[in-house]
Amino acid sequence: MNTDVDLTERERAVVNAFQGGFPVVESPFEPAATAMRKAGVEITASELLETVRDLDERGVLSRFGPLVNAQEIGGAATLVAMSAPEDRFDEVVQAVNDHLEVAHNYEREHPHLNVWFVVSVADEAEVERVLEDIEAETGQETYNLPKLQEFRVEAKFYVDGPLGDGGLDLTDLGPAVEPTDRDSLTPAERDLVLAVQDGFPITETPYADVAEAIGKDLEWTLETLARFDREGKIRRIGVIPNHYALGYTENGMTVWDVPDEVVSEVGPEVAALPFVTHCYERPRHEGVWPYNVFAMTHGRSEAESDRRVEQVRETMAEYWDVTDDDWDTLFSTQILKKTGIRLAERADANTEVETGAEMDTDTQTDTDTQTDTNTQTQPEAEPR
Repeated sequence: MNTDVDLTERERAVVNAFQGGFPVVESPFEPAATAMRKAGVEITASELLETVRDLDERGVLSRFGPLVNAQEIGGAATLVAMSAPEDRFDEVVQAVNDHLEVAHNYEREHPHLNVWFVVSVADEAEVERVLEDIEAETGQETYNLPKLQEFRVEAKFYVDGPLGDGGLDLTDLGPAVEPTDRDSLTPAERDLVLAVQDGFPITETPYADVAEAIGKDLEWTLETLARFDREGKIRRIGVIPNHYALGYTENGMTVWDVPDEVVSEVGPEVAALPFVTHCYERPRHEGVWPYNVFAMTHGRSEAESDRRVEQVRETMAEYWDVTDDDWDTLFSTQILKKTGIRLAERADANTEVETGAEMDTDTQTDTDTQTDTNTQTQPEAEPR
């Protein structure tokens, strides 16, 4: 099935090739273009650069660069459900959205729980305060659904055309680095995260440009980004598509009442389905919310979406007797807020205090990076 989006064969190849695995080297477009030619796509480094830039400017890409894993940077995020009565819908939604800690907020099809939002905070203890405030302001109960197990976060969206079977991986071309066991960030690492979370400059030397912006040398920047990729602080580096622009307009959050004793078996099997972008275990709420496993699917048509949901059901049925009462699909009907996660506060709270000697070498030269407290990143670890 072809997508409706108007892309050339070359553009389709670029979207498919590097939704991850982009090389972390000084001039990355040269080896990236070489790899595409070896895979049968004739393209030069300059043509690859211009194609990425054009796709970004047209909104086909959300950005070019890393997908930061906010959970590994610091702080906490949680998914929250609540009911907004029809006669007070706008009032309740506005009260929720007025909280800076609320990132994505969606209206979803459900008889009662029709508002679903993400709360992102620097300190996990703050979640309870935010929810108490929202309940006091709206008179509506909130249902906190924190992640208990993560089985998959892999929001890649391929299009029909060259390299549509999984793309290319050139991560081995980057620096040889070893992951550390540190959970916290150094001040310089914090500045790097905030500088790249909205994407790289789309130039011949994006890493050198980032290094200059934060006052660090190129070698340190390459090694740190490569290490972050290994450690999971960055999920992947490459083109981040706007899935709506690629025709993936059917966004279904399937939810399942999986017997507790098989959750750890079922979760990885569902997560292995290539069209499942997010899969988690979350808590039930007795008498209100019976489901404990969430699996996000995206389709380019209602029929495709239905087929994918059925494949999830068939996979579930291999492990337990699934009835119609054991699951549901909540399609999003309206984006109520989409500002992204305010990552600066979370990174700040997880950044080590500098000693005097360290300050001499890591002093920040980019004033905007130092003072911006509204920097955002997409919370791919949450359903959208």
